[in-house]
Amino acid sequence: MGSPQTNGFCERFHRTLKEEFFAVAFRKTEYESLDQLQVDLDRYLAFYNRERAHQGYRTKGRTPYQAFVDGVAAMQQPEEVEPEAA
Repeated sequence: MGSPQTNGFCERFHRTLKEEFFAVAFRKTEYESLDQLQVDLDRYLAFYNRERAHQGYRTKGRTPYQAFVDGVAAMQQPEEVEPEAA
């Protein structure tokens, strides 16, 4: 079972979602259905992942999507192998 101390990335995401999406959305819109809320949530998540720069030490100002793309590209690069000492 996870806890805030061992699951920091998820906990931080939940806090951001609560503060940046739900708190704002529920002040601006009176949702009549879950489908209507889902459309707005999907729109926010697209913004969060592809446009909103992140300050975490792993993303370093990139969006999560760009960090993912950079990681895939890095994994596809052949590793440099140093010759063994004779």
